[in-house]
This record gives sequence, structure tokens and C-alpha cells, in this order.
Amino acid sequence: MSWAEKNQSSSSPIMSLPEDIMVDILARVPRREYPRVSLVSKHFRSLVSSREIYARRSSLGCTEHCLYVVLFDLDNIVDRLYTLKDRDKGLVLIPGLPDMPSDGSFVAVGSRIYVFCKINSFFIDCTSHTVQHLPRMPVPMFNTAADVICGRIYVIGCISSKSESESKAMVVFDTETQTWVTMPWMELSDDFCTYISLVVMSGKLYARSFQNCFVYDPKEGKCETDEGLRSNNWVENGCVVDDVLFFYDDDFGGNELRAYDLERKCWRVVKGLDDLLAGMRRVNSFLEVTMSNYAGKLVLFFRSLEIIGEICCIEISLERRKGGQIWGRVDQSWCDHALIGSNFVIMKSLDVVL
Repeated sequence: MSWAEKNQSSSSPIMSLPEDIMVDILARVPRREYPRVSLVSKHFRSLVSSREIYARRSSLGCTEHCLYVVLFDLDNIVDRLYTLKDRDKGLVLIPGLPDMPSDGSFVAVGSRIYVFCKINSFFIDCTSHTVQHLPRMPVPMFNTAADVICGRIYVIGCISSKSESESKAMVVFDTETQTWVTMPWMELSDDFCTYISLVVMSGKLYARSFQNCFVYDPKEGKCETDEGLRSNNWVENGCVVDDVLFFYDDDFGGNELRAYDLERKCWRVVKGLDDLLAGMRRVNSFLEVTMSNYAGKLVLFFRSLEIIGEICCIEISLERRKGGQIWGRVDQSWCDHALIGSNFVIMKSLDVVL
């Protein structure tokens, strides 16, 4: 221990408190202050990165939502993980992590980000930004998509096989036991091998490819098609908030945020965002949009084509009104420019609870 730490330790009453009391106090401190807290002493630095303090934060209801974004760096041909450190500081590269797999699917469960790919699946513990490998998938799959229901992650993908009947499959990973759950193969149409988008609404899986859409009920073990969802191409940027599926629709010159009404099996245009969407259209001739559910709000990340390497993000509060209408309101406190300085493609955004 340095002279400064000894001097500070002896002069600070908090250092004489029992450790469980210190954990209880520090758990109530906002996470943005943890870097400063860690400078107090090596012991404090250890406490604010420990599992105990995050468990205590959860039990006290002091958890915070943090946004993570996977970006593909076109200059270096690599996928990396960034976090939105503060609203005014933008996206920051997380040091010490391996490159993210370009063919991987990502899903956030609590404080972890699970990554599934053909060669090696793993999770990132976002409390410490460390990596732990998962047991191998029952079968290696590519073109995967993943989402979670009640602690179980459903992974849909394609199998490298000459047998047509076994070329598509779904496997399930239990995050509590950290084991794979054996399930029967689920037959999917051939076009699901090209691209799959997967979301969860009302405890059911909704999958979309370029040609088809189906809904899978894990309780019933049944799979059926959904023609209403098929009518719009949300395969690239669908996001669910409060059991409503949203996607940014720019097909054929359009410029709208759409929402899917599960009860009426129809799409609606989200109202109240005309100024925002008109501004986005002026900035970009083509928008590469990724959306995320952020603590019940909708966050849009999009890449500017006027300034190379500029990534912007907008936070939208949502409100349901009579007649099934959905209105959006822009939270003006969100940062305008999340990242500037290189040539990126936005791959995925995730809401992590810490």
C-alpha cells in the first residue's frame, strides 16, 4: 500500500466500517462514480468490481441500464464491443476483450452478454468485462439468431450438413444451469439459412427471414406462420418494447417508424416523430439503423453518411393512446454524436443491467 493510501485509510472513518456495511454503502452509489471510488484505495477498487456489490445493487433495486454496441470496423476488418459510457461522452471501446465474431449472435441477460457462433460461444461479464467460455453447442451452427425467454436463450441457425432434413435447427441454453437443453429439431424453410431475425413477444418467439415468418410457442411446442408479420420486412432492425415490435421502414423511399399490433395482427405508423425522421432523412440518403430496448424506451443508433465514422443515437419514449395508436417522443438529453473517428458498421445494440 502506498503512503497516500495508508494516510487516506487511517484518516477516513469509512475504512473502519465492516466490509458488508461498505458494500451496502457503495452499492447505492451510481456506477458512473465507480472510477473515482476506485482511486480511494486498492480495497475500494476491488469492492466496486466484485460480484458482491452487483448482487447487493440488485437486491437494493439500485441497478442501472447500460447500452453496449457491437461495431464492425471497416478499416481494420474487425468487430469490437463498445459501451455508451455517459450520455455526453459517447461510445467507448472496451479494452481487454477479444474481437467479436463476425458471424455471431448476441443477447443480453442481466449483466451478461451471451455470444453464440459456430466455433466458440461465450459470455461477457459486464461487471468486470471478462470472458467465460460456454459448453459447445449440441451441433455447430451458422447464420444464428438468438433471444431469451425466462432465462432460456433460444438459438436458431443452420447446420453444415448434406442432409436436407437436418440443415436447420433450434437449440436452447439455460442461463441458470449454464447447460444446453436437448430439444427436437424444428423444421424451417430453406430461406431461413440465408438470414434470420428473432424477437420475443408475449412469451413466444417470432422469427423472420426474407421470405417467411413464423411464431413458436415454447410452452405448447408448436410452430405456426404469421402472415401479418410477414407483410413488412423487419428482418434487419426489429426491436421489441413492451411486447410491441418496432422497426424503421425506409423501403421504397419511405421514412417511418412502424409498430406491430399483436392483438389486431396489423402494422401501425408511430406518430409524433415527423421532425426527427425528416431530419434523419436530410442527414442520410441511406440509413443504417440499429434499435435497442433501453429500460422500456427505444434507442436508435444510426450512421451518418455526411461525416464518415459518425454514429448518432436517439432515445425515444413511447406512449400508447386510445384506438391502439402509438406515439413517440424524443428525449433531447441524449447525445447527438456517439462516436466519430473511423469507418464503422453498426451490428448490434444491447441493454445490459448492472
